[in-house]
Amino acid sequence: MMNEPWKSDRSMVPEKSPNKAGQPVAEGMEGRDWAKGNLRQQNTLRTQSRGSVPSALERVRAVARRDKETRFTALLHHVYDLERLRGAYFQLKKEAAPGVDGETWQHYGESLDERLHDLSHRLQRGAYRARPVRRTYIPKADGRQRPLGVTAREDKLVQRAVVEVLNAIYEEDFADFSYGFRPGRSQHDALDRLYLGITRGKVNWVLDLAIKAFFDSLSQSWLIKFLEHRIGDRRVVRLIQKWLRAGVLEEGKLTVSEEGTPQGGSASPLLANVYLHYVFDWWTQVWCRTIARGYVLVVRFADDIVVGFQQKADAERFWKELKEHMAKFQRELHPEKTRLLEFGRFAAERRQERGEGKPETFNFLGFTHICGKTRKGKFTVLRPTIRKRLQAKLQAIQLQLRRRMHDPIPEVGAWLRAVVGGHIRYFGVPNNSAALNTFRQRVGRTWHRVLCRRSQHGHVSWERMKRLIRRWLPPARICQTYPSCRVRVIT
Repeated sequence: MMNEPWKSDRSMVPEKSPNKAGQPVAEGMEGRDWAKGNLRQQNTLRTQSRGSVPSALERVRAVARRDKETRFTALLHHVYDLERLRGAYFQLKKEAAPGVDGETWQHYGESLDERLHDLSHRLQRGAYRARPVRRTYIPKADGRQRPLGVTAREDKLVQRAVVEVLNAIYEEDFADFSYGFRPGRSQHDALDRLYLGITRGKVNWVLDLAIKAFFDSLSQSWLIKFLEHRIGDRRVVRLIQKWLRAGVLEEGKLTVSEEGTPQGGSASPLLANVYLHYVFDWWTQVWCRTIARGYVLVVRFADDIVVGFQQKADAERFWKELKEHMAKFQRELHPEKTRLLEFGRFAAERRQERGEGKPETFNFLGFTHICGKTRKGKFTVLRPTIRKRLQAKLQAIQLQLRRRMHDPIPEVGAWLRAVVGGHIRYFGVPNNSAALNTFRQRVGRTWHRVLCRRSQHGHVSWERMKRLIRRWLPPARICQTYPSCRVRVIT
């Protein structure tokens, strides 16, 4: 082992398969051994008979893929490139709330060229300054409030450009079982891997991991050390430090902390992935290669982690040693949310023999995972929508419908179509039809009650309401294919 607790003997790390990220959204930095040239140009065909010339970021990614020890020392010119800043601006959400600067997407774009030139020059000179993050709160499924940071428009733009550049390097480094906020990877990819690993692998025990207050107490000093392992350009590192030290503005009071990264910024997901890559992923790969005696399945989406084991002894040892390892970085597993449960194709039979009832369930990415059987009696994992998540969504829709009570019906119907359609597209997995139908029916009833209360004589008959539901609410149908089919298409 090396001196740093986050480093391991890389010869012991198992080879990972290439990431299935499709067309790269962002690519990495150039290595020293490449000849100098115009590294900012886009891919172009030099002649009809010759292939495309690799762009600057593609060259950087090639170096990152070839040499895992390379430190990239010249990166900032990729960030302040005008075309990259322009592309970052158009990738921002137009309807996003403004930060402390009060700048909206539309207003910033009125003099876009002038603003981007000024921003580019300030980045080159080191005159760019990050603004504090405006604190707001959004309700969680359990009734509590989740803190969210609203970043200033210009800071979002620069963060998006930096993430585009850094993604090229870290997409070549990140583990294959990491899915959170990565180009070409989604929640359903992580859910598919978990489903197939349990149904086709030798999983008898599941360790449901939760890191306590991860985003709020993340160590910034350790994060900078991890970044400097690959990023040798101090100017880029200082940019990230500016965002971390900009502070949080809440009710007119500025708070600056040496821990945590504000949720809501474009750079926050990447920084969290970098941190967990060194703290969890590396250590887990080495542990599975050198210590585990049986089959191990790992799926991580940001700080949501599920680990499946063939042997209970492996699961208990992994849990114990992971807690000790996390303590080195001032991290702690949530004592109430982290638990080990018997789960898998033989869990129901074994628990029945011991008189312990049905296997326990666990939640992951909005779904409750349950040991079940198909109509033919084969083992499967049922994935209904988490009940608390469903109820919280219905309550939020009810609140919005009351606020929109006197809006025109076509306007409210178009809004409901988007909300219900998005819910069905995400939760429309096989064997979840009951939860989808329940959601659609309850939305229709809630809308009916609101319409009937618009005035004393505003009663809406149920026959008319059924016509409105058929017109505006998308049907409850399965949108996602079976995991085995999805994996075959991707690979």
